[in-house]
Amino acid sequence: MIELEGLPELVDPVLIAAFEGWNDAGEASSGVIAHLESTWKAEPLIALDPDDYYDFQVTRPIVEMGDGLTRSIVWPTTRLLRARPPGLERDVVLLRGIEPNMRWRSFCADIIDVCRELGVELAVMLGALLNDSPHTRPVPILGGATDATLARSTNLELSRYEGPTGIVGVLQHAFGEAGLDAISLWASVPHYVAQPPNPKATLALLRRLEDVLEIPMPLGDLDEEARAWERGVDELASQDTEVAEYVKELEERKDAAELPEASGDAIAAEFERYLRRRNRDTDS
Repeated sequence: MIELEGLPELVDPVLIAAFEGWNDAGEASSGVIAHLESTWKAEPLIALDPDDYYDFQVTRPIVEMGDGLTRSIVWPTTRLLRARPPGLERDVVLLRGIEPNMRWRSFCADIIDVCRELGVELAVMLGALLNDSPHTRPVPILGGATDATLARSTNLELSRYEGPTGIVGVLQHAFGEAGLDAISLWASVPHYVAQPPNPKATLALLRRLEDVLEIPMPLGDLDEEARAWERGVDELASQDTEVAEYVKELEERKDAAELPEASGDAIAAEFERYLRRRNRDTDS
């Protein structure tokens, strides 16, 4: 069990969580947490004991060099951090972890205990999966929710996936079983360019997160990095005829499947983001 004494009182906190590993194609979802942690200057709250959940022969600790010949060991674990977005009177709890190797049910119970202690009533889990989506089109974001009402209120495009799942799916289910609201957002990463990082998918998750939570997300240089990433993939694809033909086939398939109203929804969502950012700038 983890020690919960000494945790601070938070204001209307929401949890945003992502895990490295199977749930994190292109490191797109963990990239969101890293970006928010840095931009919002998040402060540590608590870390789970790695001995309880990690097989160190599978997920090995890392040796880091300090000043001179000083060495330190960084153990794989899951950490929760507190952030206060500028201009908002509420807290955000960031969960940054590595998918555990064992005892998933106990792991989820520990996370839920911490969330209850902090007053978290809504959690948003982030993930990324490899898919046959073309890199030249907007990144598809599918989702899941603990109940249908929550899905409708956040305008989620629900996934129909059945099959093996990772800790993101298990933790979302555990939140629902505990009577807490949880949403999952999954970015589709092109399988033919799976190596990290993928700033375009990270950016797409941030924008969808902003829509769901109605909290302005700091984008920093991600827009520019996403364009540079896409240009780089364009150049690589152009050097291989088979890859270029495959990308064109994916584009045609994607364009044929898009409904006319999809572009209208995207425009409306972008306009809502603009209004939120304008109101925030006016208030500040």
